[in-house]
Amino acid sequence: MLKWESSMRVQILHSQDKSIKAICRETGYSRNTVRKYLRDQTPPQYRPREPKPGKLDPFKPYISDRVTAALPHRIPSPVLFREIQAKGYQGADRILRSYLATLYPPPIPEPLIRFETDAGRQMQVDWCVLRRGKAPLSAFVATMGFSRGSYVEYVSNEQFETLRQCHVNAFEFFGGVPKDVLYDNMKTVAIARNAYGDGIHRFHAGLWDMAKRYGFTPRLCRPYRAQTKGKVERFNRYLRYSFHNPLVGLLKQSDLQLDVATANHEVLKWLRDVANVRTHGTTGEVPQRMMEIEQASLQPLPGFDIAEPAAPSTNSSWPLESLQRSPTHYDQLLENA
Repeated sequence: MLKWESSMRVQILHSQDKSIKAICRETGYSRNTVRKYLRDQTPPQYRPREPKPGKLDPFKPYISDRVTAALPHRIPSPVLFREIQAKGYQGADRILRSYLATLYPPPIPEPLIRFETDAGRQMQVDWCVLRRGKAPLSAFVATMGFSRGSYVEYVSNEQFETLRQCHVNAFEFFGGVPKDVLYDNMKTVAIARNAYGDGIHRFHAGLWDMAKRYGFTPRLCRPYRAQTKGKVERFNRYLRYSFHNPLVGLLKQSDLQLDVATANHEVLKWLRDVANVRTHGTTGEVPQRMMEIEQASLQPLPGFDIAEPAAPSTNSSWPLESLQRSPTHYDQLLENA
């Protein structure tokens, strides 16, 4: 490489109309060396280096035989690592893992099946845990499967009576009751999965009472298949990053901690002005518009006319309880955000 670079240097100087004597003076090369470099303009030829044997190479036949014999099952890499260490291997386990990845076919991802439901059929419910500790804060989130319209209510606990009241408020918000309500493994919902047979679960007695009064069927999503209720899961992320975290940061600038009263006052406005009037990324529709279509397929609320739903007001004044500053302070803070 050095010889080629020297030759190129000489040829460049020569292309600048410098004499051999001047090139010798500038480079320190002899006249014969300069003339040699000017005559020989063939680029150097390099032979590929002989591959250097790796630490794992002596053990690859053994590993390959072990993997082949165990198919279609896989041998965990820590097991093989211990075996070849006993045979003298002194390399790192990451080298083994990299080699094992070449012996197995790449995993085929499980196809994503999108579960779409008819209007009025299903509401998905979940807790979105936002703060633990001495001042816990969670959000009850309900998303309609057809319209993707959502209702959110902040709470300080996840007890059943709280869950019951959140259901009632959600039904009033949507103006009716869906035929099914889908849950994950909430402790206040599922007492025992498959307690009476496959797919026949033992639900909280209070949930059955509420289901009977409002006329919906409680259902559990399949284990380890969170995408079954992916509509509410995705809304949880949207709530956290598009509403909750920005509001927490805004209040923190004034040394305030988000509480239930403040959160519920703001989240209803956010649902009305942002979340339910945006164009949904999956359906391409506006949830509020689809909610109006879906409402005709909902079951009526007990004691209410479905044509005149009792939706929560989003224009209520600041509640005086639980506030850390005066209501005027909150209004000015959020108006200037």
